[in-house]
Amino acid sequence: MKKQFNKVLGLKGELEACEYLKKNKYKVLEKNYKNKLGEIDIIAKKKDVLVFIEVKARDTLSFGGPSEAVNLIKQRKIKNVASLFLLQNHIENKPLRFDVIEVIDKEINHIENAF
Repeated sequence: MKKQFNKVLGLKGELEACEYLKKNKYKVLEKNYKNKLGEIDIIAKKKDVLVFIEVKARDTLSFGGPSEAVNLIKQRKIKNVASLFLLQNHIENKPLRFDVIEVIDKEINHIENAF
């Protein structure tokens, strides 16, 4: 039951993050992008910068801030998935960054250049 709740909370968080990004002039290119190395929640673009975004949603801060779940292992995995995305889409020499968006009970905290 808890796993199902977390999945619903995560999907809701991703929807809220996409709305936030659109309001802030980002163009959402991909949602839940997957390749053989893993998944990236959102790939977006603002001006000329390609942004790979991990979304973490929580209904409470009892277990710490959502961004704390994006540890070094998770960061490395996201970077590897992004590298394959760039390779497969023939994207070179483009500014990019890795962000985390925390969604905590409808509040959004966008951490640019999180890692």
